[in-house]
Amino acid sequence: MLRKSRGLMALLGGAALLGVTLAPQPALSEVESNDPIKITRHDWTGQYVTIEIMGEALKAAGYNIEYVQADYIAQFAGLKTGDLHLAMEIWETTGRDAMDEALATGKVENLGETGMKAIEEWWYPSYMKEKCPGLPNWEALKACGEAFATSETAPKGRYLGGPVSWEGRDEDRVAALDLPFEVVHAGTDGALFAELESAYQRKDPIMLWVYAPHWAPVKYEGEWVEFPAYTKECYTDASWGVNGDAEADCGKPRGPIWKVAWAGLKDKWPGAHKIITNFNITNDDMGGMVAAVDLEGKKVENVVADWMETNKDRWMKWIQ
Repeated sequence: MLRKSRGLMALLGGAALLGVTLAPQPALSEVESNDPIKITRHDWTGQYVTIEIMGEALKAAGYNIEYVQADYIAQFAGLKTGDLHLAMEIWETTGRDAMDEALATGKVENLGETGMKAIEEWWYPSYMKEKCPGLPNWEALKACGEAFATSETAPKGRYLGGPVSWEGRDEDRVAALDLPFEVVHAGTDGALFAELESAYQRKDPIMLWVYAPHWAPVKYEGEWVEFPAYTKECYTDASWGVNGDAEADCGKPRGPIWKVAWAGLKDKWPGAHKIITNFNITNDDMGGMVAAVDLEGKKVENVVADWMETNKDRWMKWIQ
């Protein structure tokens, strides 16, 4: 996610929602199990927001919650064994293959779409079109890699990718499409968008990984590169696509962001299973909350508290 803001990473604070009047909570003895539901936490702001909303809704219904730091792809091992119970953001763009493999074991269950739709792709500010005519068509990059160069990558352009754990196969794509670019990975989500902010203010060259839902493509004027259309075969069959000898010679997929759980969750916590299935928010919801955290410096738990107070009728329906 690979997708998968992953933006200036605000720390999650106390579990209590500030200023939100919740429905009366049943005694913990009334829920199916007092054991904590372990929800995975990753490394981008939007995911922090999503799990905080989900966690607070579950707590309002009387469940115990524990947030567990986990790698985006490696988390599936824990979901299969039941050591982890719930992953709230599996992006169609970057997590589909790992999700499908886990679902095929029967040990992991897809609990449906979150309501958010994902885009993750190479992105550039609009001012770069003057230096690289032909954009957003990807073939324009073959002739103007140097326009995106830095002192470290010249004469090649620099593509600033997300943290390595996001995967994305950008190195494979550069090779398959013979692009004059060097892939450099940002260490964190925050570092990725801090570089965009700095470059944009100075009108410096930059090409980087930008995704939606996120505040960046709203705040900054720019475009995603238009690569050859995505097909699953493009990433699994070297003979498929514009380069008959290499995989990853196309764009990235676009689509839903999924909720995925340990298959045993529905038996151990059937009420929570229903609540999680009912969870649904939009790109606009997320974009606004991430902007409040990353651009206004608010704490995740306070932003979520405000959203839940304003949208009480929506999330209360999840737990009824």
